[in-house]
Amino acid sequence: MAGHHHHAHDHGGHDHAHGHSHGHGHSHAPAAFDRAFLIGISLNIAFVVVEAGFGFVADSVALLADAGHNLSDVLGLAVAWGGATLARRAPSKRFTYGYKGSTILAALFNAIFLLVALGAIVLEAAQRLATPAPVAGATVSAVAAVGLVINLSTALLFARGRKDDINIRGAFLHMASDAAVSAGVVIVGGVILLTGLTWLDPAVSIVIALLIVWQTWGLLRESVEMSLAAVPRAIDYDAVGAALQALPGVARIHDLHIWPMSTTETVLTAHLLMPAGQPGDAFLLETQEMLRTRFGIGHATVQVETTDCEAGC
Repeated sequence: MAGHHHHAHDHGGHDHAHGHSHGHGHSHAPAAFDRAFLIGISLNIAFVVVEAGFGFVADSVALLADAGHNLSDVLGLAVAWGGATLARRAPSKRFTYGYKGSTILAALFNAIFLLVALGAIVLEAAQRLATPAPVAGATVSAVAAVGLVINLSTALLFARGRKDDINIRGAFLHMASDAAVSAGVVIVGGVILLTGLTWLDPAVSIVIALLIVWQTWGLLRESVEMSLAAVPRAIDYDAVGAALQALPGVARIHDLHIWPMSTTETVLTAHLLMPAGQPGDAFLLETQEMLRTRFGIGHATVQVETTDCEAGC
């Protein structure tokens, strides 16, 4: 009977751990944004078609360029969505963590992609500064205003997720940067209508592009760090070390590694030197629970050592 009870308890514990990781990785982060991705991609594709049409009719290079730029957004959103969706696939014998890291790759791709797109805008603008083209102010302003609304509303769909997940932040930045470009185009279109100063168009786009590069740099740096298995910026390595060191019976810790499995999930491994002997499974479960609640580390593996092997066993 006692044995049966123990078994039930053990099963409950296992279930809890599994349930937590399941809840954390699957329903919690990405699925919440499925609708956002779907709406964002649909809106942007529709807008690209309309904008390109107006570009041809009004013979406006600015609109055609902007349509191309908005097409890049569709790709950016698709990449972020693909990363989030892949991250939910079950682990296999080859990908033992599943495809969780694809969110890191998506964020990295989005950062690089955004910088390339901005480089293209600056290049285009520089050429237009040298040879200013006539700009159909009214049409450009009107179409860009629609773009502003679409980009802004898409960005807002991802606003709440950008703090916790840099993959979502990549999608958010992509849309927000476009909203900024569209806003600039709207204002400039209006000013050109009033003053006829066509050079304002390329000048403003360069200023906006530089602002966005400044924003994107952080995304690039953080996604590269994650690719290199750096400790996530939200986690204090020393604090985690101190917390493990402070556990009852732990004389010393070494080989503490903390790295991101995905943009939202963190893995930890550590060796604990416990001279009094193996403390039992309850200690291990409590340690994992402590790391999960205090530091948000959901996948911890600790190795308990009873003799100081570093000094030679």
